Amino acid sequence: MKKKVLSMILAAAMGASLLAGCGSSNDTKSEDNTKKDAADDAQADSDEADGDQAAADDQEQSGDKKTFTVGFDAEYPPYGYMDENGEYTGFDLELAQAVCELEGWELVKKPISWDAKDMELESGAVDCLWNGFTMNGREGEYTFSVPYVDNSQVIVVAENSGIETLADLAGKTVGVQAASAALTLLESDEEGGQKALADTFASLNQFADYNTAFTELQAGALDALAIDVGVANYQLKTRGEGYKILDEALNTEQYAIAFKLGNEELRDIVDADLEKLTQDGTVAELAEKYEISDMVTLKAE
Repeated sequence: MKKKVLSMILAAAMGASLLAGCGSSNDTKSEDNTKKDAADDAQADSDEADGDQAAADDQEQSGDKKTFTVGFDAEYPPYGYMDENGEYTGFDLELAQAVCELEGWELVKKPISWDAKDMELESGAVDCLWNGFTMNGREGEYTFSVPYVDNSQVIVVAENSGIETLADLAGKTVGVQAASAALTLLESDEEGGQKALADTFASLNQFADYNTAFTELQAGALDALAIDVGVANYQLKTRGEGYKILDEALNTEQYAIAFKLGNEELRDIVDADLEKLTQDGTVAELAEKYEISDMVTLKAE
C-alpha cells in the first residue's frame, strides 16, 4: 500500500515537472518571437526610411528644382542692377522672385558678362537669361517664354549735339553694348537690319555696359548711343538734363526669358506662373514701380 502511494506521489511530481518544463519552453519561445517581431518592425522602419530618402534623392536628381538661377546684366536698369543698398534688383529680378515664391524655389541672382551669356546658359551655370533679352531673330537659338515687354532700340544724344535724325549720325562716333540687340541690329543687313545706317558712322564702339558708355557720351568721346528705350528712359531720368532720345527709333522688338534650347518643361512652368502673376496684379504693380507700364505686354483680363 505504501509502495502504491509512494508511486502515485512520484508520478504526480514527475508530471508537475514536465508541465513546468513545457511552460518554460513556451515562454522562452514566446519571448524569442516577441524579440524577433520587434527586430522585424525596426528593420521595416529602417527600410521605409531608406526608401523615403532614396525617393527624395531620386526626386532631386530628376530635376525637382530647389533653386532657380537667373543670369542677368547687373548694369541694365530698370530690368537688373545694383541699388544704393548694394542689392541686386529690377523689374525682371523682382518678377523672377515672384515666380520662385509661387514654386517654392530659392532665387539665385547671378550677374554675368553679357557677351558670355550663351556659355553660362549652355553650361548650366544659369537656368535662364532674364534681363531685357530680345527674342526677335533669335527664336532658333533659345527656348523663349511668352514675350512680356514691347521694346524699341533708340538713339540717345546730348541735347546740344545738333543731331535730330538718324541721317544726322553720318560721320559720327556711336556707342553700343557688346553682344546686345542694338549691336546685332546695326550689324545686320537682313530685312529690318540697320547695317546700312551703321556704315555711315565714323565708328561703332562697343562697351561692356551702358554706364561706361554714358560716361563716354558725357565726356564727348561718343556722339550718340544706341540703346533699348527702357534703359534709355531710366538713364535719362537718373542722370538729369543734358540728353535726349531721337524721335526716330531704330526698330521695335520684344523681350522674353531665354531658356536653353529644348527646355520646354521649365519654360512652361514659368509661363504658367507669369499668367498667374499677371492676373493677380503683380506684373502691373512691378511695371508701375519701374515706370514701364506702357511697355509691358502682359495684361490682366
